[in-house]
Amino acid sequence: MNRNKEVEVVEEKDQQEQEIIEPENEAEPTNAEVEQADAEEAIGELEQLQQEKEEVQNRLLRLQADYDNFRRRTQKEREADRKYKSQSIVEELIPVLDNFERALQVEVDGDAAKNFANGMEMVYDQFQAALVKEGVEEIPAQGEVFDPHLHQAVMQVEDDNFESNVVVEQLQKGYRLNDRVIRPAMVKVNQ
Repeated sequence: MNRNKEVEVVEEKDQQEQEIIEPENEAEPTNAEVEQADAEEAIGELEQLQQEKEEVQNRLLRLQADYDNFRRRTQKEREADRKYKSQSIVEELIPVLDNFERALQVEVDGDAAKNFANGMEMVYDQFQAALVKEGVEEIPAQGEVFDPHLHQAVMQVEDDNFESNVVVEQLQKGYRLNDRVIRPAMVKVNQ
């Protein structure tokens, strides 16, 4: 039996040696392997960071373009507001101007009536000068080629003294504020 025990002890010893050897076979990675793994991980993180940077940069560029567009649009709106600030009041005053013109066309007799008419004409001239100062101008009509953007044709006539599509007579004056038509001129047009 001693022999069996000796064999068992030797076998146990061999087994323990193998267990000790086996962990050595699974040795820790070498420095080169660790550096390789770290480098691959760093490259992956770098690629991810570069992609995130490009996304942020693209968002920033879009945001900057949106801001530039907003700034240009608001600047144009402010310029238009300044340019046409008096449009609503001008639209209200044009009929008053028409009534002044009709009143001044009335024939008057007597010195008092003529003095009154002269005073009305002075007020009319001041009124007209104030409108011109704001950028209001009369749209030329009679003898001009008909332009549907500037003229409103209410009648067509045949007149040998005028060429075709020419304004023969102006029935009501038209006005524009700067470059915007406030009221088109009502006209008769030759066929």
